Amino acid sequence: MTPITTTGALREFCARLATAPFITVDTEFMRETTYWPKLCLIQAASATDAANIDPLAEDLDLEPFLELLRDESILKVFHAARQDVEIFAKLGAMPRPMFDTQVAAMAAGFGDQVSYESLVRQMLRQEVDKGSRFTDWARRPLSDAQLTYAMGDVTHLAALYPKLRDRLQKDGRLDWVMAEMADLTDPALYDTDPEKAWKRLKPKKYSAKYLAAFKATAVWRERAAQERDQPRGRILKDDAIDEIAAQAPTDPEAFNRLRSVPKGFGASRLGLELTEELKRVLADPEAHSPKLERPSHNQPAPPSVVELLKVLLKTKSDNAGVATKLIANVADLEKIALSDTADVDALKGWRRQLFGEDALKLKRGEIALVLNGTRVEVVEIEG
Repeated sequence: MTPITTTGALREFCARLATAPFITVDTEFMRETTYWPKLCLIQAASATDAANIDPLAEDLDLEPFLELLRDESILKVFHAARQDVEIFAKLGAMPRPMFDTQVAAMAAGFGDQVSYESLVRQMLRQEVDKGSRFTDWARRPLSDAQLTYAMGDVTHLAALYPKLRDRLQKDGRLDWVMAEMADLTDPALYDTDPEKAWKRLKPKKYSAKYLAAFKATAVWRERAAQERDQPRGRILKDDAIDEIAAQAPTDPEAFNRLRSVPKGFGASRLGLELTEELKRVLADPEAHSPKLERPSHNQPAPPSVVELLKVLLKTKSDNAGVATKLIANVADLEKIALSDTADVDALKGWRRQLFGEDALKLKRGEIALVLNGTRVEVVEIEG
């Protein structure tokens, strides 16, 4: 169970995996106190070979494995891939093409965000030992229990993937999942450019002064978190960004009057840095304000229509054996309730065929929902 710790051994392992049609990949990392995830272990397997790779080993260059991830002739299989993909994207190895068994399970009728352990139990009839999950993966040497647990993650995946793929292919849903994978491997999803950090947040006002301060604070926080390698929330909470934008403090005392800002922040080194940045942008808010379209003041979505759409979504989801979360969320339903041409995924591609078309028919009164015993059914309304 000894992990790979040298570049030579890694190169030999990767050469064996390079002939496989797919490989399974998982990582163990630490991130509780840092901005950047600290990669502590990589697990990889094919249908016939598996190994743990120690990225903290002094004599190891990860490039042979990164080359394997870049090889587009090999499918890379993960479970709940986003954080793993973030790590590899930062290392310059976006794992394309990719297959996420969690997303696949949602399309195959296993519910919303089914856990890895549950999927192994249901599909392989095996139990996963979770005892080492929350151990310190940065400490060396790793124990046999840790290495055994880590290896199991990818060997089980190697058995899961063909079964899940065949099930989706039989049901005509494999293309659905592969379309989702294109979004998961979009580099924009993992862009950590501080200048774009404000776009992940929702401004509550649209004046130039508010938006200039909002953007400046979000950009400053992202840069400070990266430079200090600390979680964003350790620098400032999200609600503090909105309050700072609304109150526009430009001196330490003004910061002390804000409820969401830590006591003493204004006079701290961080507070003084942010004060100077706010003074700079507020000297000319128009020049530093992002150009956002103010949302239209339409009536809110009719609650009764949204509730009907929720019932239709649940009915369609249950009948098709597809997780509701994969089809639409409440925000999507609210937009559909307001507009037949809403720009939501639920009105595009396979989601439109499965749910969107009937959602529009329900709005037009062309179909109805009826209760047949304990089941909700969709029926056509004759004209």
